[in-house]
Amino acid sequence: MLRNLGAVGVVGIVLLLAGIALVAYESLLIAAGMALILAGLGLVVKSLVSRMLQSFGMF
Repeated sequence: MLRNLGAVGVVGIVLLLAGIALVAYESLLIAAGMALILAGLGLVVKSLVSRMLQSFGMF
């Protein structure tokens, strides 16, 4: 799976995990943690969609 994600997808997963850890660590930093979660999820989705489009020859 990581090979299909590429570098951007891996960075997205790292940001996602860092955001979850930040929320679990300190409740005062919920906003920062949620921002990291959303940024990571966005990067993962972008990477998966662009890889799928490349496999179909559309991108």
